[in-house]
Amino acid sequence: MSLYNVFDIAGSGMSAQNIRLNTTASNISNANSISSSQDKVYRARHPVFAAELTKASAAHDPNQLNASVGVKVLGIVESDKPLQVEYNPNHPSADKDGYIYKPNVNVVEEMANMISASRSYQTNVQVADAAKQMLSKTLLLGQR
Repeated sequence: MSLYNVFDIAGSGMSAQNIRLNTTASNISNANSISSSQDKVYRARHPVFAAELTKASAAHDPNQLNASVGVKVLGIVESDKPLQVEYNPNHPSADKDGYIYKPNVNVVEEMANMISASRSYQTNVQVADAAKQMLSKTLLLGQR
């Protein structure tokens, strides 16, 4: 694997973690929203990732031994966990039966997810920085 591929891999990892951070922030910001209908209530969202094989080195290596692996975001799915249903007939958003519907967002899980995504992003930044330093040192070898 070329050292240049490391930048592609770390970049795709940072992009994926950025999406993860954004969906987690969206979940936390909507955690206390209330709706009068199950169809209109916010549902927690989570990104789905997959490893992606780049064909960039296929021209130089027919066996693709040097192909780099990155991260691809396949999409963002809504959680199928049950919604929180609360009987509160005095609430202005209550339905005809007196129920209000709250999102299926667990704020503690989302905070742990945010910390994990933040650390993964930071790790990818460190990997890219280490690769940059190695390339710089390699260029200096030719000057001596």
